[in-house]
Amino acid sequence: MRPLRSFLDKLEPLFTKGGRFENFHALFEAVDTFFYSPPDLARGSPHIRDALDLKRVMIIVVIAATPAALAGMWNTGYQANLALQSLGLAGIDGWRGALLPLLGAGYDPASVYDCFVHGLLYFLPIYIVTMVVGLAWEVLFAAVRNHEVNEGFFVTGFLFALIVPATIPLWQVAVGITFGVIIGKEVFGGTGKNFLNPALVARAFLYFAYPAQISGDAVWTPVDGFTGATALGVSAIEGMQGIFATGLTWTQAFLGQMQGSLGETSAAACLIGAAILVFTRIASWRIIVAVFAGLIVPTLIFGDPASGNPMLSMPWHWHVVLGGFAFGAIFMATDPVSASQTNAGKWVFGLLIGFMTWLIRVINPAFPEGIMLAILFANVFAPVIDHYVVRANVKRRLRRHARQA
Repeated sequence: MRPLRSFLDKLEPLFTKGGRFENFHALFEAVDTFFYSPPDLARGSPHIRDALDLKRVMIIVVIAATPAALAGMWNTGYQANLALQSLGLAGIDGWRGALLPLLGAGYDPASVYDCFVHGLLYFLPIYIVTMVVGLAWEVLFAAVRNHEVNEGFFVTGFLFALIVPATIPLWQVAVGITFGVIIGKEVFGGTGKNFLNPALVARAFLYFAYPAQISGDAVWTPVDGFTGATALGVSAIEGMQGIFATGLTWTQAFLGQMQGSLGETSAAACLIGAAILVFTRIASWRIIVAVFAGLIVPTLIFGDPASGNPMLSMPWHWHVVLGGFAFGAIFMATDPVSASQTNAGKWVFGLLIGFMTWLIRVINPAFPEGIMLAILFANVFAPVIDHYVVRANVKRRLRRHARQA
């Protein structure tokens, strides 16, 4: 890596003030700090030194989300190969069909390798488009403002690619991430100043702007002519009996072996990510626990198998493994920028998300998922929650001091 360091040092004068490419300093700085730590470090007293910076935080989040991504790629390929088998098709057309044999992969649903490679060929184009378009907007805004390119987008882009269907057109990926970066973050000043989760803003925009490509029964499995509803979609109409009729077991749902977005179906993989985030103190365990409690408690209190509402018949242990609930609770709700900051506020914030998810799933049969809108709703109220928590703490201390006086 020493030759790379020397090469970057030689280029640096061209991008600093007065250099030929000074307008592209943000881009040069992004490349430099991607490989090396920034030069402006606190190396002595009285500063507190810590090896953890924003770049390393983002790397840890990506590592934590990787199990969900890998499980999602396998499941995407598995669902596609299973659909091809059920339709009696020998393979697929297009560049994916030409590339699969070259990679030594086939269409066997029982082969982990075949399924993973097949799913990878759907994930990679979405991820590449997300990163190219999103980073282009990040660099543009950084250059105009003369700011550094923030590493936060690496997490936003990775998470966004995991919460869309494998069949989504790539131009919609570009439009969605553009909306998420600009409207969800940059108009408020960039990373650290946004009050909404940019990845969820992008996903919500696509859901309401292009509902035919982001929802329904034909978007979850990338095989032409095949339709398959998600478990939540089935349960919203037929209840638990409809899920059992599909042959889906709780274990399969927990592992992520079902219809859904690219990387949010496996609750097991999400829990692995949760363990990494909590152990490294990147994510708040209070928010994660509160989100789960906010969904489980009303399910236990108001659940009624005899009710005419199909979703009221769903037990809590099914609620937490279906859809993108686990993914949202662990990777989206814990966003340190858009979530509540106070410890008490984190409990309220998480409980609000869990309860709103349950409410949307039960009351609104047209949108059985719920977790995406619930998190965005809670993001709006997070500053208000923290405000009242701080006010309550101030009043409590004033009363204590008054009694002591």
